[in-house]
Amino acid sequence: MKNLTFIGIILLALAFLLYYLMPEFSFIKLFEPINLMGILAGIGIGLIIGGLVGYVSKGSSIRKSNQRKDYIQLEKEKKALEVQAAMLANNQSVTNEDLQQKNMQNQP
Repeated sequence: MKNLTFIGIILLALAFLLYYLMPEFSFIKLFEPINLMGILAGIGIGLIIGGLVGYVSKGSSIRKSNQRKDYIQLEKEKKALEVQAAMLANNQSVTNEDLQQKNMQNQP
């Protein structure tokens, strides 16, 4: 957005410079209807293009934000599943040890 504003200012300055360099330059002619129509048309086109670019950039930033939130949620779920898997593995090893001890007691 800052780059668009900067480019808009440069183009506006260039338009005034070109108008100033015209052979029949006069400050009063700047406010004639034909010149005012050109200025207003340029401002209108700039606002339309700026609105479209702003809408697109906002949409992409919202999508990136949602992707970031989803990624963080998936990381939390992954950690929870890893903890659960570790607990299940621990319970399984304890159960296996208990079974081995019972088998050893029943063998003599």
